[in-house]
Amino acid sequence: MITSRLFLLATSAFFAGLTYAEEAIIQTLSFEPVDTSRERTVPVKVYLPAAETPAPIVIFSHGLGGSRNNNPYLGNHWAAAGYIAIFVQHAGSDEEVWKNVDRAGRMAALKKAANFQSSLARYADIPFVIDQLEKWSVEAGHPLHGRLNLERIGMSGHSYGANTTQAMMGQKFPLEMNFLEPRIDAFLAFSPSLHKRFTPEEAFGHIEFPVLLMTGTKDGSPIDARTTPESRMQVFTGLPDNDKYHLVLEDAEHFAFSDVGGFSRQNCIDHHHHAILVLSTRFWDAYLKEDEKAKQDLQSEKVRSEAGLVEKDRWEWK
Repeated sequence: MITSRLFLLATSAFFAGLTYAEEAIIQTLSFEPVDTSRERTVPVKVYLPAAETPAPIVIFSHGLGGSRNNNPYLGNHWAAAGYIAIFVQHAGSDEEVWKNVDRAGRMAALKKAANFQSSLARYADIPFVIDQLEKWSVEAGHPLHGRLNLERIGMSGHSYGANTTQAMMGQKFPLEMNFLEPRIDAFLAFSPSLHKRFTPEEAFGHIEFPVLLMTGTKDGSPIDARTTPESRMQVFTGLPDNDKYHLVLEDAEHFAFSDVGGFSRQNCIDHHHHAILVLSTRFWDAYLKEDEKAKQDLQSEKVRSEAGLVEKDRWEWK
């Protein structure tokens, strides 16, 4: 199934300071490929930039109870910056787990869906999607034919999607399980989390890929009180040096990185989303477009003013 729409992304006060064209035509396409080996449909939503030359790819994994339609502010902006953004939907931990449940039972349904089998399914969805992109890229007549730079792939995700991202970058798991996806070059995790069985150094100390982590001082977990803002920040401490970055937004709650819930305050939109867009795009530019100036900016205080960070926001790198 293929559907498409045209978006007109115009600069406004919200995007003040960003350096992209005033207007960018963003096309969206929806596909529902089937992984026959698992009898599983993996829906994706694709944000396409206007230029038809091959572009770097960013894959996004939604949080628990979400869908491929979440976070369009990211998809539209990354596409306007010259990336093909692929937003993946994970059956079994998507919006279907709560949509037909009465309000009183929704939290229980969400908690039930956050299980080992759902995680394994997610971890298999990402390699399958990359396989599909490789097929579509060379398939004559396909809308993505010739549009994909498969040598430059980034991955991102929020919450449960951050867990999925961490698995793809090679996080350590019990029983020596390994879900590393070597075709991915750089990783951005919104609201990352620790594995309860390992120290941060044990889980992440071997990861050599470029990694950007984003969290907030109020970024707890809606379903697990053991996951605290402090524990999310410890993920960065476990990563080794070289090409590792960390943003901690003052007063940002769990949904500050999404576009659903928790967004009643205008300053949250203007400040937090602006910082997320500036720093995430600088990161992709540095490691997917190999833009040396973008990397230099990331490793300086200059980017703080460009991202609109306030004094208590933390930006650090190693």
